[in-house]
Amino acid sequence: MRKILGIGMALALISFNPGSADQDTESLIEKADGIYQEMTDMAAAEKALELYRQALVQEEDKYEPFWKIARIQYFIGEHTEKKKDKKTIFSQAVYHAEKAIDLNPDEPDGYYWRGVNNGKYGEAKGVLKSLSLVKPIKSDMNTVIEMNRDYEDGGPDRVLGRVYFKLPGLAGGSKEKSLEHLLKSKELGPDDCLTRVYLAETLMAMNEYEKARPELEFVLNMEDDPSWINGVMECKRRARELLENKHFH
Repeated sequence: MRKILGIGMALALISFNPGSADQDTESLIEKADGIYQEMTDMAAAEKALELYRQALVQEEDKYEPFWKIARIQYFIGEHTEKKKDKKTIFSQAVYHAEKAIDLNPDEPDGYYWRGVNNGKYGEAKGVLKSLSLVKPIKSDMNTVIEMNRDYEDGGPDRVLGRVYFKLPGLAGGSKEKSLEHLLKSKELGPDDCLTRVYLAETLMAMNEYEKARPELEFVLNMEDDPSWINGVMECKRRARELLENKHFH
């Protein structure tokens, strides 16, 4: 993996012109958002991170840069191979999300990305070693549900559905609860490919292969969403892998 650009380089690129700082910051975030939506590789993700960090330094209201750094670090952590590096990146993302929560506790962004990154940190560490994170993740997602259940196309229900899927039964895992939340997420965001893939995996775990098949076929037939091209591409790869299961033949 290419080394993530450090904040030192970002700092060196910043011009502290009081007259243009607001416009510069707005442009930086807008440019980073554009890269985030269309990125297909780590180099683009690193560039977006660099721009968000620049915005963080010169923006007086740091809420937006903080939570968007947490969001981009989720992507970077997901596409990093070494578990040690993953844990470091997801931990940094949790830190930035918490800063966003401190600045604006009435908006869902910080809670959502803290919960998501805590979940990924737990996966990298190992589910059984991370059971203490389950309660905080559920709490964050329930907070987002109270604020805006539609967030990220039913994101909080998608996360809860995955948590219940991943957890062992003795630790509170439940395929039935996973199904309940994923069906709700699908209702709120019917075109979200990740919800469809997660739903198919839960259905397969419940031996409901004929119900899982149309979810995976829906993903394969999706158009490449220009607002999240990388996510759709990855969902399609996963859908193809799952359809290779012997129960589908």
